[in-house]
Amino acid sequence: MTQSGAQQPDGLELRRILGVGDAIVIGLGSMVGAGIFAALAPAAQAAGSGLLIGLAVAAVVAYCNASSSARLAALYPASGGTYVYGRERLGVFWGYLAGWSFVVGKTASCAAMALTVGAYVWPGQSHVVAVAAVVALTAVNYGGMQKSALLTRVIVAVVLAVLASVVVVCLGSGAADTAHLDIGASGGAGGVLQGAGLLFFAFAGYARIATLGEEVRDPARTIPRAIPLALGITLVVYAAVAVSVLSVLGADGLGRAAAPLADAVRAAGVPALVPVVRVGAAVAALGSLLALILGVSRTTLAMARDRHLPGALAAVHPRFKVPHRAELAMGVVVAALAATVDVRGAIGFSSFGVLAYYAVANAAAWTLRSTPASRVVPAVGLLGCVVLAFALPWVSVGVGAGVLGLGAAAYGIRRWTSARRP
Repeated sequence: MTQSGAQQPDGLELRRILGVGDAIVIGLGSMVGAGIFAALAPAAQAAGSGLLIGLAVAAVVAYCNASSSARLAALYPASGGTYVYGRERLGVFWGYLAGWSFVVGKTASCAAMALTVGAYVWPGQSHVVAVAAVVALTAVNYGGMQKSALLTRVIVAVVLAVLASVVVVCLGSGAADTAHLDIGASGGAGGVLQGAGLLFFAFAGYARIATLGEEVRDPARTIPRAIPLALGITLVVYAAVAVSVLSVLGADGLGRAAAPLADAVRAAGVPALVPVVRVGAAVAALGSLLALILGVSRTTLAMARDRHLPGALAAVHPRFKVPHRAELAMGVVVAALAATVDVRGAIGFSSFGVLAYYAVANAAAWTLRSTPASRVVPAVGLLGCVVLAFALPWVSVGVGAGVLGLGAAAYGIRRWTSARRP
């Protein structure tokens, strides 16, 4: 294999149209999404009064992952993200395993986000709405990256406005109690780590910037700037929302909440804001789904180019310059999942797959020529990914490990059959 920055055959290259601002917005659209509306309650249930500690742990691991991804993306500015980095730095198998983890885990995330849209828009027909959302956003992505980036800007603006309203209402209400913010660890160390693993689900979208490397202008400069900026903005938003909701509901109340942000504004004495929060959650989920489909289709494109997936999926549309077959294939698979699966199981499985993906990214960053001090970040990131992955609920760990094992077995069988051919 050549370095992934190498040119593709004529007609197969994607169009470089995204600047720093566009890349940051796409990263924000991936992170400041439905995760903050859904992940706080199960994380509080696991971590108890240690929720803010869990948020800090998730942020540290996310920062390490983002730093490693940014360094690698500057060297390998092609579609595929850690699939490419693992292949180039660690070998073909590790790149394949990262790509497999990403595609499978994020396909589950797509289904979870689509179902979140359905749950907020029309709870009685959530599966129908979910499928419709997948079809609509696949069509938007098919029309070209410029349309996707524009829609993402609108979604991010709406979601940030809703979250700002929640923070102001909760912190300014008479129901706010600073005693609820006492930092402890009533869930124990294991509970805090499990909470961090669940909260990581809401942070993981910065990979979308790296997976779109082939569509970013001046990627060696743009990607390393966009990833930490998007992550930093997201961390500030999440910390503000977590503190404001905790101040009203407390850790126990937050852990029991079915719709934590809606419950928080209701407890703050502003029930009129509840419908706005519901709309914000639906829009946030749409933003996450849009960015997820973008990222999964680009990793599918990269793996298809290397024949780890059917070669037909490597096609790029001659007019729109997007991987149209990969996008359509992902749309069909996600729509089928959204019609049949449960959102809670999808989130746990997705978290395991994404943490495995970033473990490979950190291991790849460790191999870069650098000083011993600069290896601290990928070392901490790798250790953090492994610890958080195995701190998740045992069902998620078991299913996730099993699916990764199936992917590894498929790779081994493919290599064995290829070697036996005359």
